[in-house]
Amino acid sequence: MSTLLLAGSPSERSRSAALLDAVALRLAVRGVRAEHLHIRNLNPQALLLADTGHHSIVQAVKQVEDANLLVVATPVYKAAYSGVLKVFLDLLPQSALQGKTVLPLATGGSPHHMLALDYALRPVLQSLGAKHILPGIYATDGQVALPPEGAYAVAPEIGQRIDEAVHQLVSEVLHVPATSAAATGRFAPVPFTKVRCSV
Repeated sequence: MSTLLLAGSPSERSRSAALLDAVALRLAVRGVRAEHLHIRNLNPQALLLADTGHHSIVQAVKQVEDANLLVVATPVYKAAYSGVLKVFLDLLPQSALQGKTVLPLATGGSPHHMLALDYALRPVLQSLGAKHILPGIYATDGQVALPPEGAYAVAPEIGQRIDEAVHQLVSEVLHVPATSAAATGRFAPVPFTKVRCSV
């Protein structure tokens, strides 16, 4: 099964992309490789003119169609997901997400924009045929620090929600067996015959 991380920010460095990186890191630890698709890198004229025959659009649409699992990240502007993401989603075939699982991520200036995930993005993902949309993860600007040197830091409460979402994706959607405590967040049971103690 393939996983696609879809970045819907018009900026090269963004907090929503940092959330995607946090998901990618946790997937990699569990042995899951994911492809990245940054919409901002697609041909802008082809996007705006809905040129579905342009090679960059054709390739991006194929990436979406080939993926079983999508993680979609966007900043929230004016109480809705980004225009860049909107333009791209409009170019997808009506059944582009048929049978797929989607994890939506969003960042915004304040907690007041949190409902944009449920009232703006989720209906569009459903209209494209997504089989299962996981509960979205929303982070405020203060919960994702982007220092000038390029590293980022996700607040512990957001990191925990990402951990839980990735665990669900890996175990229930991708069906990757847990092989270590690091992969599952808990230790495997130990048979009593293997227990050793010293006094």
